[in-house]
Amino acid sequence: MLQPKRRKYRKEFRGRRKGNAQRGNSLSFGEYGIKALGRGWLSAAQIEAGRRAITNSLKRKGRVWIRVFPDKPVTSRAAGQRMGGGKGDIDRYVAVVTPGRIIFEVTGPNPELIENALRKAGGKLPFKTKLIKREV
Repeated sequence: MLQPKRRKYRKEFRGRRKGNAQRGNSLSFGEYGIKALGRGWLSAAQIEAGRRAITNSLKRKGRVWIRVFPDKPVTSRAAGQRMGGGKGDIDRYVAVVTPGRIIFEVTGPNPELIENALRKAGGKLPFKTKLIKREV
C-alpha cells in the first residue's frame, strides 16, 4: 500500500475540502483517464483496488499512471475508549481529492478495453467519476 516514507510532522489536522482541483486536472501521460466529480478522502486501499481493477482488465496490454498519492495521515482511537488522553495513533493514509482531479491515466492499444477497465476502477472509488479522453 502507498504511504510516505517519512514526514516532517507525524499527525495532521483534518482540514477543509473546498474548491475545485487547481492542479492535476488535465491528462499529462495517458490517452484516457478518470476524473473525480466529487470530493473526499481516497484511502491507499481504494487506490490499490482501482489500480488492480485496471491492470486485471487490461491483461498486461497498456500502461497505467496513478496521479494521486496518499500523504495525509488519519488518526483513530480504539473502540470503547473513554474521552481524553490525546490524539489517536495513525490508522491510515489518504489522498485529498477535489472535483476535477485526475486519479488514473491509461494508455493502450484497445480503446473499448481501456474504457471498460476505467469504468470498473471508477466503481471502487467513493465518489462519482467521469471518463475523459485526450483531445487531438
